[in-house]
Amino acid sequence: MGCALGWGFVQRFVPEGAGAVIGSLSGAIVAGYFWQVFDLSQGLRVLRWLRTGDASHKGVQFGLWGEVSDRIRRLMRIGERTLQQNDGRLQEFLAAMQASPNGVVLLDADVRIEWFNQSAGQHFGLDPKRDLLQHFGNLVRDPGFAEYLAAADFRRDVLMPGRANTETKPVRLSVHIHPYGDGRSLLLSRDVTAVEQAEAMRRDFVANVSHEIRTPLTVLGGFVETLQTLPLDDEERRRYLDLMAQQAYRMQSLVSDLLTLSRLEGSPLPSVNEWVGADSILDQCRQEANELSRVLWTQSQQILFESDTDVLLAGSARELHSAMFNLIGNAVRYTPPDKSIRVVLQLQEDGGAIFSVQDEGVGIAAEHLPRLTERFYRVDRSRSRDTGGTGLGLAIVKHVAQRHGGELSIASVPGAGSTFTLRLPPGRVKRQDPGL
Repeated sequence: MGCALGWGFVQRFVPEGAGAVIGSLSGAIVAGYFWQVFDLSQGLRVLRWLRTGDASHKGVQFGLWGEVSDRIRRLMRIGERTLQQNDGRLQEFLAAMQASPNGVVLLDADVRIEWFNQSAGQHFGLDPKRDLLQHFGNLVRDPGFAEYLAAADFRRDVLMPGRANTETKPVRLSVHIHPYGDGRSLLLSRDVTAVEQAEAMRRDFVANVSHEIRTPLTVLGGFVETLQTLPLDDEERRRYLDLMAQQAYRMQSLVSDLLTLSRLEGSPLPSVNEWVGADSILDQCRQEANELSRVLWTQSQQILFESDTDVLLAGSARELHSAMFNLIGNAVRYTPPDKSIRVVLQLQEDGGAIFSVQDEGVGIAAEHLPRLTERFYRVDRSRSRDTGGTGLGLAIVKHVAQRHGGELSIASVPGAGSTFTLRLPPGRVKRQDPGL
């Protein structure tokens, strides 16, 4: 292109009489000049294109600069694809961390927040619009965490209360900082409330079982030592043996209830296709309740049974009997002998059924009602032991109710008695066909 422009300039401005050499030389010089100008303009176009960074722009399409433009464009497109792939991987990684149930916080070298996921926001009360690039220690002011951060010994975690922590509903977090890169750090938080509660329940359970077993064992040991060392007549010996039998029965009841709870927690849910007659369960409960009343009280209580006939219940006959008799047994233990107990099994309009035990005992104060189904929880510990209770009966009833899709409710007025109601859903209740 530059040579063509130079040759055209010579043909127009150089006289025809000039020598061929002068014409050729002049043409070459002018052609070179125009070529340099043209080449410079092409280079400037490429430079302007590179400054914009637009890979879709065509740039220069021919010549040496055209080849350069094509190669640069291909490299830019490759770079853009690589950048998009890396950005996609980064977004996938951040999405995975966002979905984590544990809190994740990225901190820079100055312990300022660069990024955090939703779980961390809930754990510490962080707001992405407000708290990014804020110093983490200024937002989380727990003394234990401040000491942990200042010591910079991150080989272990630190326990601290969560943002939603209250006295009635505690929230405990395990926080661990992991340094990485150029002074940056990764902070991980985990809600360990359930773990700590389970550990506390385990400690309490072991302590309660140990205490419940140690007491009758101590009594048994004392009686055995008495029988071995003291001369006793037949009446005294019989009295001591009766007391030993009572303590042995108490330990046997405790072990039996513990095994029942273990079986309930570890076995599959009861089938909805196995039906048992409610009348047979209630007949067995009636016999056992009358026998227990005779053992505990010199004067038998009045225990009234009322039930709809021909009712079938779906589930485990053994578990349903255990739950029903536990409720009746509690009423027998805590109702004076001159009072009555009313046991009712009644079908409901929705197709379900309720089993209720109403007594005329001393009643229970309102503050105790939410905790009655806890293992070994007793309103009056000394009286429970005197009547042979293990403190596990209502826990068993609660488990049986849940396993059968039902629920246990408790209503009581101090001095006016209590009512315990076991509700069973329609899918586990039906009336027996009279033709069968």
